[in-house]
Amino acid sequence: MAGDPETKFHGGRLIAKRLRAHGVSKLFTLSGGHLFSIYDGCRAEGIEIVDVRHEQSAAFAAEGWAKVTRTVGVCALTAGPGVTNGLSAIASAAQNHSPVLALGGRAPAFRWGQGSLQEIDHVPFVKPLVKLAATAGSAAEMPGLIDRAMSASLTPHGGPTFLDFPLDRVFMEGEERGPAAMLPEPWRGPGADQSDCDRAAALLRGAQRPVIMAGTNLYWGRGERQLLALAQGLRVPVFLNGQGRGCVPADHELSFARARSVGLGQADVALVIGVPLDFRLGFGAAFAPEAQIVAIDVAAPERDHPRQVAAGLYGALPATLDALRDAAGGGMAATASEREAWIASLRALEDQRRGEEADALGDPRAPLHPMRIYGELAQMLDRDAIVIGDGGDFVSFAGRVVDSYRPGCWLDPGPYGCLGSGPGYALAAKLAHPQRQVVLLLGDGAFGFSGLEFDTLARHGVEVVGVIGNNGIWALEKHPMEFLYGYSVAAELRPETRYDQVVAALGCHGELVRDPSELRPALERAFAAGRPALVNVLTDPSVVYPRRANLA
Repeated sequence: MAGDPETKFHGGRLIAKRLRAHGVSKLFTLSGGHLFSIYDGCRAEGIEIVDVRHEQSAAFAAEGWAKVTRTVGVCALTAGPGVTNGLSAIASAAQNHSPVLALGGRAPAFRWGQGSLQEIDHVPFVKPLVKLAATAGSAAEMPGLIDRAMSASLTPHGGPTFLDFPLDRVFMEGEERGPAAMLPEPWRGPGADQSDCDRAAALLRGAQRPVIMAGTNLYWGRGERQLLALAQGLRVPVFLNGQGRGCVPADHELSFARARSVGLGQADVALVIGVPLDFRLGFGAAFAPEAQIVAIDVAAPERDHPRQVAAGLYGALPATLDALRDAAGGGMAATASEREAWIASLRALEDQRRGEEADALGDPRAPLHPMRIYGELAQMLDRDAIVIGDGGDFVSFAGRVVDSYRPGCWLDPGPYGCLGSGPGYALAAKLAHPQRQVVLLLGDGAFGFSGLEFDTLARHGVEVVGVIGNNGIWALEKHPMEFLYGYSVAAELRPETRYDQVVAALGCHGELVRDPSELRPALERAFAAGRPALVNVLTDPSVVYPRRANLA
């Protein structure tokens, strides 16, 4: 009956009930008075409140949850500085197309303009970063706003949304009117126009040196199974970056990484799936000038391609890739031998370059070569281990040699390149997959952004293994600046800082590694510690990361 007390709830409870109806089980946050009503609602509805030490980490944890579950990750940020602290992570989610819902506290509406604590209008400066930004006008409209925001986050191109809730309105009561709206499942929708598929198929049938370059939107579009079927059926080598890593296992015969510059640079037809022609692909220059590029994505691009494409296929990726495979499946007999020769040449190059890494992976120097760390670590990782990169130079080496075998097993900041994302990602990844290894790779510079989140990991009993490459410099800046000017500034950190002692003081397991002989035993103890751990490895600051175009 309308107005019955049993059908009326305060705004925070209405928010939580709607989140729960959409399957939300975790709310990442940092305590703030403007959020008390939402906390109370979550507690009543059985949504776990996971509190961190900085709002940026709460928002990164929400994005990390989205990345490892392919569902909407949710965070709550208190008014004013709580919201502004989360903006870098929201911007990162926007560039990664990660479905995130950020809930903001807000100064009370009835006092608006009178100078309440932390009073600021968030919407104008958050709006350029998100797909939807709105302020709740009453408790009754809050469930509907949650529906709209969750739906917008998942609709291609996916991304973050933002809702804020004035303190007075979120404590008021309202009715839950109707069930939660069904959330979109765009991967089940129609594929690209058949005429576009036919045009791309004609190019593929005549290609002697085709390649597939796939990235983050392949993962969001849930097209990995169809991609593998297309690659196998048409005999096309596959290169992956971003969240696309692992969508074809690294040890599959058609999966390549080290041969990327040659593979892309010599291809005559390139299927570019779910990845923009941005700086990671030389704004299109990674492909030969005469290469025919077929752009395939979940939706039309948000900005123009920097070079002409021969065909654009936009729609649900499973249907699009199946249609393309079917359309291109016949009439390739004349090019079959050329394709096998192409694959064999790339495999020979891939094997050669992997062989060239052997010396670095076993480098005996002390302080250690970063590659030595990954040589040891690779032997200890399960196939479904989730590896998270948060850093510059140290993580660049990881991106080069750490292999992924399943979707959602490699997380890095993406094209926005925001340091400090790692601990939030790791927190969410381990909470989502408690039985899997979660390894956090940190540069010593990156540790300074959110290293205190090891306190969060300890408080919540989240057994993440961290490995820090400690070279005492900002290497990706120091070495190029010295090359350009003969000197560097603002590129030095304190040598041999004991980050292991920092995390030990926060309740974690910490170890220092100075010599390669100490590394394997320290890693083994970290994995067996039964609590969050950090292995602080002193690395050689003279090592320069090789900037080769073939490195993802």
